[in-house]
Amino acid sequence: MEESSSLVRSVFVLCLVSSSVFCLDDSDQNAAASSSSSAVYIVTLKDPPSVHSSSDRETSVSKHSLTSTSSQTYRTSRLQAETFMLLNEAMSDGILRFKLIPLCSDYNLNLFVYTFRNRSASIVRVHDSLLRKVLRKENYIKLYSYHYLINGFSAVITQQQADRLAAREEVHNVVLDYPVKKATTHTPQFLGLPRGAWPREGGSEYAGEGVVIGFIDTGIDPTHPSFSDKVPGHSYPVPPRFTGVCEVTTGFPSGSCNRKLVGARHFAESALSRGVLNSSQDDASPFDGEGHGTHTASVAAGNHGVPVVVCGHHLGNASGMAPRAHVAIYKALYKRFGGFAADIIAAIDQAAQDGVDIINLSITPNRRPPGIATFFNPIDMALLSAVKAGIFVVQAAGNTGNNVTISGVGLASGTRTMHKLVLAAHALCNGTTIMDAIYVGECQDSSSYDQKLVNGKILVCSYTVRFILGVSTIKQALLTAKNLTAAGLVFYMDPSSTGFQMTSTPMDIPGILISSPQDSLALLQYYNTSLSRDNASGKIVGSASVARIVGGMKPTYGITAPKVMYFSARGPDPEDDSFQDADVMKPNLVAPGNSIWGAWSPLGIGTADFQGERFAMESGTSMSAPHVTGIAALIKQKFPHFTPAAIASALSTTASLTDRKGGPIMAQRTVLNPDATQTPATPFDMGSGFVNATAALDPGLIFDIGYNEYMKFLCGINGSSPVVLNYTGESCSAYNSSLAASDLNLPSVTIAKLVGTRTVLRWVTNIAATVANETYTVGWKAPDSVSVKVSPAKFTIGNGQTRVLSLVFRAMKNGSVASFGKIGMIGDRGHVVNIPVTVIYKIAV
Repeated sequence: MEESSSLVRSVFVLCLVSSSVFCLDDSDQNAAASSSSSAVYIVTLKDPPSVHSSSDRETSVSKHSLTSTSSQTYRTSRLQAETFMLLNEAMSDGILRFKLIPLCSDYNLNLFVYTFRNRSASIVRVHDSLLRKVLRKENYIKLYSYHYLINGFSAVITQQQADRLAAREEVHNVVLDYPVKKATTHTPQFLGLPRGAWPREGGSEYAGEGVVIGFIDTGIDPTHPSFSDKVPGHSYPVPPRFTGVCEVTTGFPSGSCNRKLVGARHFAESALSRGVLNSSQDDASPFDGEGHGTHTASVAAGNHGVPVVVCGHHLGNASGMAPRAHVAIYKALYKRFGGFAADIIAAIDQAAQDGVDIINLSITPNRRPPGIATFFNPIDMALLSAVKAGIFVVQAAGNTGNNVTISGVGLASGTRTMHKLVLAAHALCNGTTIMDAIYVGECQDSSSYDQKLVNGKILVCSYTVRFILGVSTIKQALLTAKNLTAAGLVFYMDPSSTGFQMTSTPMDIPGILISSPQDSLALLQYYNTSLSRDNASGKIVGSASVARIVGGMKPTYGITAPKVMYFSARGPDPEDDSFQDADVMKPNLVAPGNSIWGAWSPLGIGTADFQGERFAMESGTSMSAPHVTGIAALIKQKFPHFTPAAIASALSTTASLTDRKGGPIMAQRTVLNPDATQTPATPFDMGSGFVNATAALDPGLIFDIGYNEYMKFLCGINGSSPVVLNYTGESCSAYNSSLAASDLNLPSVTIAKLVGTRTVLRWVTNIAATVANETYTVGWKAPDSVSVKVSPAKFTIGNGQTRVLSLVFRAMKNGSVASFGKIGMIGDRGHVVNIPVTVIYKIAV
């Protein structure tokens, strides 16, 4: 199993208010819009959201609010606990009401009726009033009111109704809701946490303590030991600022939450309005019926030392990156259909209101979001408001014989001795031919084979494209092997599956998947040279080939790990469909994302290979994101006043640029034969590099950005003023100047079009623990066809001080192919700070 890394990008966060209103005037149903032509629309208003009316995050997030037309809302006193369970009661009149009860009987909480803050309540009333005025005597369903990070709502309306709302002076934008999709045992050791980052914060029993991570995903299995608060050592504390609740439903009973899993709820109004959510099949509760959410939560914050047992094999002990961090679940993705933006926005909005410190967002849109620029959409613009709330967000960037040893993948024990091999096609029952069972080589039906010919031997099966398509399964082949009393099972790669990567699969008998076409051919050649045939008929009667399966119970890391996998999304991040303005570096960095162990829901159907198991191995950028999320929690724990930009800077400037053998990190380029097409990774593949957890806790210097700088950047985009006013409630005229993307104080420099010479500024702040000054020497490697000069080339900086660096770039000759370089700062007290440099179009003047 090679531990490779996939792509993540760090962004900032967003928030909710659940509000469902159905309006129907029975006296004039004929005037109502036809439900068949209705759809979910997201409507944003010009007035600012709640977060913009308060400069103090503590005031903003401490006031939990959940608005619903048919509900009562309560607030608790801020005693020693701020986590509750939300009990849904179906009343005799059919109206759903909410009631808060203490999470645990010993919490001694007092409940008080709470009236919403004037600002939030006023916003919701405006939403309802607008709908009543514009859609008088018509059918519509308001799904959510968003008031914390954006001012708007989502509703089921017709196109004609949407057009009338859009024409209103107080409405800025109306967009059609759009779908979104989902984008470990040994990775803590691979990242150096046990001997690096954890000891600096008191060891694994304190790593991440007090930090609340919100997960927008498919839910969670609350019974999994990775999320229990009954752990050795000191007990989990109550997070001091979190005000979320724990929803109680049929699938998520009372007692599901605790001091580790401090909050859980689900969001599905948009999915329900479309008729795609089946409450029994899709688990209309925070429970994870897919497995993905449980996996990501455990990778970031699962308890330390949880035994990983799959198919009866003990495969080590699991731990999250920040094992003492608290987990809050906001389910908005579902196993059968994914999710929708309206529900995602509601989940993020609520997470921010509840007071989470970090949000993990392992999702990507199914299509380019609407707007004049890629980031002018309800989700990304709400994330901007989170800068004021101080929330950091991590988002996935959108999968032997002759003494010869053949390697493969698999999670199985080995055979203790040598056993004879038998090819599936050579073990058929009398009268059965390959023509009768064309897929007999896949070992899917034990009735096709002669048990006497297989008993005690290693059965050799063909791994074809049908396994990749899900038509055939490894589990069925295992059942066949067990029914035939085989000693083990070996899969060789059929030519139809060449180029596709096999993943490690749990097996309850000795087994292995040979993932290399060359090794597969070597096995078949060895087998065929050892065949015994009947002299008269020429029929194959046996084989002298023998082999032993060594087993795959321990992790192995390729010497070229980490590498960027073929399924990782690539940069740059364009302002719009044109790459002329791609002046923001994406991705930010890479993290482990291939063959990652994590907690799993036994009822999860995310992958057939791990159904019924409590742990699963998954690959994808969704696995990378929680690694960064967990490490960000460690940074937040050590530096509680860090802004989101400061956390992102610490992660980026300390990232590693080499693999385990000291060579360049490689990036796979194609789905087919990915290793054969890999080349050295560029910043468009890996951002600043591979995350280094230990170094990120002591970055030396940080590049910080405030809310005003983001506003100046957005206001500098052509045609953005009305959009910015809508989402933030602030006029661009209030800012005396605009800021080009390349001038944002990011820990990277990206210039989409360099005409002649350009000077950009970066300012660094010393946050090192030492009170002594540190002297930095600056060096750089210029991109091709570009000259670089940094001033000053050497500087001394004290703790808490800030220095400004002037970076001058000059195009030496014309070119349209992106070229890459870097700027490095080496301190005399051991700190090393690197930032990548990218220039795309060069025009020499």
